[in-house]
Amino acid sequence: MNLRLLPMLSGAALSLAALGSSPIAVAQTGELRDDNPNNWPMYNRSFDSSRHSPLKEITKENIKSLHVAWIHQPGSITQGLLETPLVIDGVVYSIASHDRVFALNAATGEEIWHYYPKLDDVVNEIFFTPYSRGVAVAHGRVYLGTVDGRAIALDQRTGKELWQVRLTEPRKCAGCNFTSPPTVAGTMLTYGPTGGDLADQGKIYGVDAATGKLVWSFETLKDDPKSWGGDSRRSGGGGAWMPGAYDPKTDTVLYGTGNPAPDYDWGGARPGDNLYTSGVVALDPKSGKLKWHFQEVPHDPWDFDGAAGEFLFVQRDGKRNIVHSNKGGYVYVYDAETGALQNTWPLAENITWIDGVDPKTGALKNLKSPKFGEKSYACPWLVGAKSWNTGSYSPDTGLWYQNVMEACNVVEIEKGAPESVALSALYYGGTASAADPPSGKAHGHLDARDPLTGERKWQVNTGMPMMGSLLTTGSGLLFAGDLKGWAHAYDAKTGEELWKFNLGSGTRGGPVSYAVDGKQYIVFPSGLGSAALGFVAQLWPELTDFPAGGALIAFTVN
Repeated sequence: MNLRLLPMLSGAALSLAALGSSPIAVAQTGELRDDNPNNWPMYNRSFDSSRHSPLKEITKENIKSLHVAWIHQPGSITQGLLETPLVIDGVVYSIASHDRVFALNAATGEEIWHYYPKLDDVVNEIFFTPYSRGVAVAHGRVYLGTVDGRAIALDQRTGKELWQVRLTEPRKCAGCNFTSPPTVAGTMLTYGPTGGDLADQGKIYGVDAATGKLVWSFETLKDDPKSWGGDSRRSGGGGAWMPGAYDPKTDTVLYGTGNPAPDYDWGGARPGDNLYTSGVVALDPKSGKLKWHFQEVPHDPWDFDGAAGEFLFVQRDGKRNIVHSNKGGYVYVYDAETGALQNTWPLAENITWIDGVDPKTGALKNLKSPKFGEKSYACPWLVGAKSWNTGSYSPDTGLWYQNVMEACNVVEIEKGAPESVALSALYYGGTASAADPPSGKAHGHLDARDPLTGERKWQVNTGMPMMGSLLTTGSGLLFAGDLKGWAHAYDAKTGEELWKFNLGSGTRGGPVSYAVDGKQYIVFPSGLGSAALGFVAQLWPELTDFPAGGALIAFTVN
């Protein structure tokens, strides 16, 4: 039976079991846990956010035998698949464009159920749409945030909608919506809305995971006239648009915060340091109370927000550390218990907007801001030294792997007003044009580094940057996908390429690994999308001719 040909009601879930198909895999439906090596239960797989799978069946020796096991196509491919799929007890949970959610048999790719929400027409007008970076699964429910501003919970076994609550009004707040999954923090869910380039006031929302009740909201724009002069706070951006990280050891949820708006200040547009934008906030998940914060880029003048940086937890010499990077090219190391800054180090090789960051205090050295009426050159570019794609840390090698971009831009500031910004536009305050760095032609590289010191073990020049998330495994493999459509496997110790496969479309999402009945799989989400690619195409115009797509492609060796 071809399920695609069946008439489907919007918002309805369809179960294969009800149609007499193969038995549905029985999935774990309890508290969120990361101790089963066969699963990929959360966005970065584990509470330490390492994106590391301990599975070892696929090795350096048999990688040449890696072949396609199954393919799933969601039907809607606008903006590709930007997700990191989740896998729990033999079931893959996937989300595609327009918030289409699927549960799939992880061994065969066969659909168990799907859920298509009925979305408000505003999704055809706003800027950040219609893609999603993933779902969250816990408590027997699948949780998502929608591109029209809602939080929704589905029954994990059937896909039936259990509750929904509207958290934002995209027509009233210049397009605020959700393009990333919520973070599960015990019995709470936390949601961060879209980017810092919007003419509104950013928030993080705390929702009861059982009922959907909104419990608290935290304002990412501090209510302080010294930090936000005049009325700039009401349209100051600051959205926490990537997933947060939950630390169960301290019962803390962490978010990177977006840049202030307008991105480029023509002089007096947003007086002050603009807390809590372009940094890190650590919150109590039950109350939303601020535990600690660190602003990495005060009064951010270049769109170098902290929302794009993951939170990697690394324990060394008896001390737990948090590693976080922002778009400005620097990595920050914090004490996981107190938030005290431990170190900073440069990720990119071309950084011109500052002369450095004090590793003890985090103070920016010789900040060079763009000037109104001039063409101002800065590295890295507004896409960042790294975009929102996430690195991977292998506890076996002790190395943190990251895709890095060496590219710059020229900014021209233009005065604007928040009330004149359309739903389909951003509150930039100027324009940016991509440019090559001082070192030569723009390019990307894949690095293997010590996450606490930045010491580099090896580097691979990739030419056009790779902008997908990374995956390491217990057998010493590193998996990455590029924009041209190739999936790659490298030796995690040396950087030697061991395998490649043409996915048919480029990668922006994140590959994962899991096992069913002792057989290990690697799944790549393919399909190009996200707002950043339009800017990337200024330096690599061939990107505009690359094929669109949107499919999950699973691989195995036997």
